[in-house]
Amino acid sequence: MYAVIATGGKQYKVTEGLTLKVEKLEGDAGAAVDINKVLMIADGSDVKIGTPYLDGSKVSATIVSQGRAKKVEIMKFRRRKHSQKRTGHRQYYTEIEITSIAG
Repeated sequence: MYAVIATGGKQYKVTEGLTLKVEKLEGDAGAAVDINKVLMIADGSDVKIGTPYLDGSKVSATIVSQGRAKKVEIMKFRRRKHSQKRTGHRQYYTEIEITSIAG
């Protein structure tokens, strides 16, 4: 059994017991999170597709940790102008573990 959920502007295919990193969610480590934006649930040959979301279905997860991704280096360089600019960005993420799929 698996489901397709939407969180943080992205879509993820999840199964029970799966651990994944999603865009930052509020909560501390060990807290429970319910995701109500379920796009699809498949159980063998029984497939339910929402328009756009399935009513009354949810995916429960537990927050494992909060963190920041590796730094992305941004370098702007203009040749022959004696001009360069260097910046970086670290995106926040939440690592969650899927505990149940209810549909």
